[in-house]
Amino acid sequence: MAGRGWGSDQGEDAVTGVSERSLFAAPLPASLPPPSPLVPDPGKAPLQADASAPVPVAEVGRIVRVRRQIGRISLPRLRHGVAMAAGLELDRGVAFLLVPVCLASGAIGYFSLAAEPDFAKPVAVVILAGLCALVSRSWPKTHLCFMAALLCALGLLAAKVETWRAGTQMLGSEISTQVTGRVVSLDRMESGRIRLTIDVTSTARPKLRYAPERVRLSARKIPADMIAGSLITGYAKLLPPTGPVRPGSYDFSFDSYFAGIGGSGFFLGNPKLIVTDDGGMPISARLSSGIEKAREAIADHIRGSVGGAEGEIAAALIVGVRAGIPDDINEAMRRTGIYHIISISGLHMALVAGTIMGLLRGAFALFPDFSARRPVKKYAAVAALFSIAAYLIISGVVVAAERSFIMLAVMLIAVLFDRAALTMRNLAVSAIAVIVVSPHEVVGPSFQMSFAATAALVGAYAGWSEHRAGKTRPPPPKRSLPGFLTRKFLLAAGGLSMTSIIAGGATALFAIWHFQRVSPLSLFANLAIMPIVSLVVMPFAVLSALAMPFGADGPFLYVMGKGLTAMIAMSGWISERSPVDAIGLISQQSVLLVAIALVIATMATTWLRLAALPFALAGLLTVSDTRAPDVLISEDARLVALPIGGGELAVSRARPNEFTVDNWKRALTSESIIVPEVFDEGDGQFDVADAAEMPPGAPFYCTSGVCLARHPSGAFIAYIEDRKDTWKACGFADLIVINDATAYDACHNPLVLVITKRQLARKGSAAVFFDRQSATTPATISFAVDRPYRPWHAQRKFSREARGLPPFKRPEKPVVKPQLPQ
Repeated sequence: MAGRGWGSDQGEDAVTGVSERSLFAAPLPASLPPPSPLVPDPGKAPLQADASAPVPVAEVGRIVRVRRQIGRISLPRLRHGVAMAAGLELDRGVAFLLVPVCLASGAIGYFSLAAEPDFAKPVAVVILAGLCALVSRSWPKTHLCFMAALLCALGLLAAKVETWRAGTQMLGSEISTQVTGRVVSLDRMESGRIRLTIDVTSTARPKLRYAPERVRLSARKIPADMIAGSLITGYAKLLPPTGPVRPGSYDFSFDSYFAGIGGSGFFLGNPKLIVTDDGGMPISARLSSGIEKAREAIADHIRGSVGGAEGEIAAALIVGVRAGIPDDINEAMRRTGIYHIISISGLHMALVAGTIMGLLRGAFALFPDFSARRPVKKYAAVAALFSIAAYLIISGVVVAAERSFIMLAVMLIAVLFDRAALTMRNLAVSAIAVIVVSPHEVVGPSFQMSFAATAALVGAYAGWSEHRAGKTRPPPPKRSLPGFLTRKFLLAAGGLSMTSIIAGGATALFAIWHFQRVSPLSLFANLAIMPIVSLVVMPFAVLSALAMPFGADGPFLYVMGKGLTAMIAMSGWISERSPVDAIGLISQQSVLLVAIALVIATMATTWLRLAALPFALAGLLTVSDTRAPDVLISEDARLVALPIGGGELAVSRARPNEFTVDNWKRALTSESIIVPEVFDEGDGQFDVADAAEMPPGAPFYCTSGVCLARHPSGAFIAYIEDRKDTWKACGFADLIVINDATAYDACHNPLVLVITKRQLARKGSAAVFFDRQSATTPATISFAVDRPYRPWHAQRKFSREARGLPPFKRPEKPVVKPQLPQ
């Protein structure tokens, strides 16, 4: 059993632990000057006054003593105290913990570049930093700086190598073609449609010159015998990967590029099977096909045994198939902050490993003679390692599960070598492995939130263990059975509460930055639901998986389903009482400052951890240091939205894209949408000439080919479908959006901002900001995609809209009239 402390080495029956960092602490030289009162020794409590110093009787007040301590501070003593603490941190191994931080910084720097660098530049930086680090070994401080620069350069190079290795062929433009390929996986959606991931083997009518290697298509209906590995064909409409729905939001092109998905779309009819001999399939394709077949069979068996939404969630927890979970249940779990239960990640891996180890150690306890002679804990750790490896494979090897497997595998291997499992060093090893394998994950919410939560929990656990280890505790008094159970229940509830508070606090700003939402009642939801998941759902899921090959999984799935029923009911009840979770945009610098504070607070072991306070305070103070857009425009130029006050968002279409609108509502803290009102031309109710009479905050009114709205600041927004109608809005509009790729700026007025479909096709979605102080200052615009393009955006320049061409129209077939006989 892993002991207390940051990396303690303990045997099977050990009770106390020793911090692995304290083993490297060097004794202080005797000739050092006395430390400053405000720079405490590592062994003393921070800000502790010297008890041996004489204090005048008159100066007994706290304020006077603080003044005397401040008066004793001098810059040399403070510098000496910092140097002492930093040296102790290095002796305790903090340099190794900073390795993944430097690698991640380099990867983030690469993905933040405005232009794609060639290989020569990062290689040259790595060589230069390596030579400087090699030469500066005689100067420890300089050597550390150059080593940090070398690690950052290696992180940048690793990201460049991954981008080159991915090399996904992305579809450049929307097109309809005959697609023939092999099914990689299929997911049954909650809407009834089936989503297929297909490796394309050929295209026809027309044949694509640069066809993507893998696409994701949906279909209304598929043949009953279609499975993973089947060869299919069908006429489909292919769409290129989309960019962010607004500047600064999640980039789907980026995700598709590194996932190998070159396009998406839907079948215009039902796909058909092609009966062929599978002997020509590569071994890797056969292996992946076999795994997908097993996943589909297990998922179907679980759905048939449990049924309903509980069956869909059970399938998601066991085999990672979550496309069929109803949308209302997904939203309820997001609002209550328990959606992490659905995504297979560290929680599930830990519960699976813990269940296996608990079962095996309980079984070994039945044979005391064998357990006394053998390291049964290591046997259980090996079994748990193979179990989570099988769980990773059967769950589809998704990125979050892969990262969690690496993290937990490092901890289980540490147990095999008699090392503490839960240490910051093991977490650093896991982070290094993930960054080296998939550097692009560093900029994603999953990596940031999972490692932030784990680091905060490990740091808090280590600090609490060290605090308890320094105190002498009397033996616990004898309690009655009710008192014993009550104490255990309170300890478990307190531990779960602190876990939720620490993990939620560490990930709150990351969640707000990526999703613009926060769960106000997440603590209560986790306190109520996590015991059910930890004690009922996941243990019986493991038991059902073990009993499934023998056909004895029915009772376990039944109990698991009842636990899921309780989970759904409780999450729905809490969600109905949860306030609105949309919180709007926050500044990027606040997230960066809080991340630095988190790194310092979790990795430092001396009083230097107090350095995290100014970073955390600065991050919290700059949260609102950002401005929400006044107008948002989609990249296809079909949707324009602006907040008009009162929590309402006015949109330019009667049926807007639901996903885009939901994202915009959270970013702009809006609760409802107002669709446009359409007036017939000449009915006298509304005319473009009456635009000046529109009050500030008016939604869209459409007539004569023009839709008009007015921002609360007084600015006019015009949405136009045909470029020929642009002149109608040039006289009064501050912003004109033209849904026409052939359009141009027909107003020729510097005070009127004209945005065309071609601009949006090239640069992505846009955010517009009005100058509310001056009516004579033109609006400013920010696009989601910068130029020159990075590899995951290079396909944008090939679309018809980006080239200023109108939509493609198939020529109509001539009507041949039958000739009458003479």
